[in-house]
Amino acid sequence: MDSGMDTPLRSWAGDRPVTSPFARPVGTRGRLAGRFMLWTNKQDDVLHILDVQPGDRVLEVGYGPGGLVRLLVARSEAAVIRGVDPSPEMRRAATKANRGAVRSGRVTLDLGTADHTGLADQSMDRVASVNNVGIWPDLEAGLRELHRVVRPGGAVVIAWHGGVSPGRITRRLRLPEAKLQRIERALQKLFADVSRRDMQSLVVFKAVR
Repeated sequence: MDSGMDTPLRSWAGDRPVTSPFARPVGTRGRLAGRFMLWTNKQDDVLHILDVQPGDRVLEVGYGPGGLVRLLVARSEAAVIRGVDPSPEMRRAATKANRGAVRSGRVTLDLGTADHTGLADQSMDRVASVNNVGIWPDLEAGLRELHRVVRPGGAVVIAWHGGVSPGRITRRLRLPEAKLQRIERALQKLFADVSRRDMQSLVVFKAVR
């Protein structure tokens, strides 16, 4: 599929093209960005809020180097773990980090985006997006797609840099409160129950269909 890597990436949250290697991991800079994400993105809180149940089918949007996928493999009883990410570089890295689970068929990592996952209607029990909602081109289109693929009673967890005690890098990446409120309102239009939690270094929204 066309990864769209040759066209300028524009975010709903900003008015300039996104050029960071963390948003578009390509080549050596992309591989280094992936290693940095794997080291800095501590996702235990997300795993806890996601509340995966035995036998669940879980989707991660923007899996990057595969850190959350690795946690799901090791610390949940999810039956199926799917992932979509627009970067072929990250697909290779995440596949390498989870090679055993990929080989067994428990993990499937594809190219895709929040607004084009390629998955069937209501096919997932849990959906997670960590530190990438702020660089989606179209917030509402992405959330509509995640609502489409999660089953009734299932949950979508959206996390972004911020929280009550962010580090120096995280502080630079925080979204203004107005942007966070836009995420919350967009979720409320689609989902039956929406809550927000300000964790140590993340703002986390959980939406139950």
